[in-house]
Amino acid sequence: MNQLLFLALHATPLALFYIEINLLDWALCAGLYGLRMFGVTAGYHRYFSHRAFRTGRFFQFCLAVLAQSAAQKGVLWWAANHRRHHAASDTIHDVHSPVQRGFWYAHLGWWFGNDHNKTDLSLVKDFSAYPELRWLDRYHVLPFLGLALITFWIGGWSGLVVGFLLSTLLLFHATLAINSIGHMWGGRRFSTRDASRNNPVLALLTLGEGWHNNHHYFPSAARQGFHPLEIDVTYVVLRFLALTGLVYDLKPLPDRIMRDMRAPHSGNPAAL
Repeated sequence: MNQLLFLALHATPLALFYIEINLLDWALCAGLYGLRMFGVTAGYHRYFSHRAFRTGRFFQFCLAVLAQSAAQKGVLWWAANHRRHHAASDTIHDVHSPVQRGFWYAHLGWWFGNDHNKTDLSLVKDFSAYPELRWLDRYHVLPFLGLALITFWIGGWSGLVVGFLLSTLLLFHATLAINSIGHMWGGRRFSTRDASRNNPVLALLTLGEGWHNNHHYFPSAARQGFHPLEIDVTYVVLRFLALTGLVYDLKPLPDRIMRDMRAPHSGNPAAL
């Protein structure tokens, strides 16, 4: 997302006062938010960044296309920067640490800086081996534009503004809130080397990504809500897709995680 698109998205709420809005527009907004959030959480994050499950080449491409329709840059760029984040979480080498650079840098500043514009293919050699993913990463705006046209065809101008642009804006900030809020406010079930937090509000907004302290304790798990009461919609959908055969080998939590959850630990005990 470049600066021009960023400004255009944030002007979207002003347009709501000048157009007639109907139920279809709000249905498109909710549907596209949830669908693309799944693309980001299951695709960009759990699959391309952490390989928390396996899938075939075709569905792998579909996940990348869906995620890129969220206007959060290319699949290889996203995964490379996220892997860099985990390698140096909340240190001076972290891509977006609020501990090191403050809330606004972690939320937005790093996104528009020049330090992280290019895709470091050396960090994603496993996926950069696929030419279709390299092509998609290079032309990352195409899925976004394609979905915009489809939404306009379905809902007209009001569908485009409310259904597509508003949902993109909400999706953008909810995702980046994991980098900022997810390392500042919430409970800490596990003692990790960073400041990651479990935040139930973020978990609801991001289909399960808000259980961020859990995730940093065991990043490769397909699930991030470790406790039965920790809602993780992304994992529920992945379990359903596993029944269809589209995805498989979902990485489980090892038994030691359950023991660690029951054992006393340092840090602030999570009440989540």
